[in-house]
Amino acid sequence: MYSKKLARLAFGVLTEYTVSCPLTRSVSSRVNAARSLCSWTLCLHHRQKNQLSEGLIRLNVRTVSQTTLDPAEVRKFQAMASKWWDLQGDFAALHSMNDLRVPFIRDNLLNMHGIRQLGKPLAGLRILDVGCGGGVLSEPLGRLGTDVLGIDPVEDSVRTAELHSSYDPDLRERVRYQACTLEELAEEEAEGFHAVVASEVVEHLADLDAFASCCQQVLKPGGSLFITTINKTNLSYVFGIVAAEQLLRIVPSGTHDWEKFISPEDLERLLESFGFYVEAIRGMMYNPLTGAWSWQQNTAINYALHAIKCKEEPQPGQVWAESENLDKPGRATNYS
Repeated sequence: MYSKKLARLAFGVLTEYTVSCPLTRSVSSRVNAARSLCSWTLCLHHRQKNQLSEGLIRLNVRTVSQTTLDPAEVRKFQAMASKWWDLQGDFAALHSMNDLRVPFIRDNLLNMHGIRQLGKPLAGLRILDVGCGGGVLSEPLGRLGTDVLGIDPVEDSVRTAELHSSYDPDLRERVRYQACTLEELAEEEAEGFHAVVASEVVEHLADLDAFASCCQQVLKPGGSLFITTINKTNLSYVFGIVAAEQLLRIVPSGTHDWEKFISPEDLERLLESFGFYVEAIRGMMYNPLTGAWSWQQNTAINYALHAIKCKEEPQPGQVWAESENLDKPGRATNYS
């Protein structure tokens, strides 16, 4: 009873904020900003990886000398490796998020590639699911006809994913898992994927520059990067940590570190510096009363992002023509 009252209060406050939030930017200002940001220079140079911290993770985890991984974050998920498919457990909100993120990925890829095969609309495409955990997102993507490779540094999570997918004959050939880091895979799979998905992952990484660089490396020219994550705002601290972890216990306490959250603006600037342009950003909200996610006008707490890797380095005369392509229906431009 106490939890439900808190949930109603939290949801009511957030709904009021969503409706009245004055911080949403106008479409025209966002388009102008996109034009200036997605310039010729962002496609000419990709920043090298920042120097990463070294050290071994003393867990059942794949290790490399330079990594995006934070050992403390890996320990959290090592402890939860057997719980990925408990629909009422620690990952219940992730299962519910599939109702938004799977159509978001599917529809954006269909807009770019068209229907590939009836019943399996994304047949023939290769998708990399970074930080796949137990395969909660990898499996529904595989059912769309894609060849999915899910990677995770926690070997116990990978074993959980492999065991669960083995029960579905339709997935055995299309969905594979590998216990490795993104850096390790990037050395083997240059331009090997049509899309990279990192859902609820970037807020757990140690180095976002290294992450963006590796994503750029493994994607084909014109490939898509899909990210869902948490904004860095006062509201995200109140609802994403205090309410979700300490009061309502939607996720275990200590799951998130607010200092690792990133705003849509900062994430967009980072990706553009590595040769991406951002096609869409949409706000999301979780309702603790119903356990369901919905799309929202603002991005104050959770948001989804779709970015595209530049196909080639444009000639100086092509700069404005390519920038004009951002000014089209469907380009989400709101930040809050």
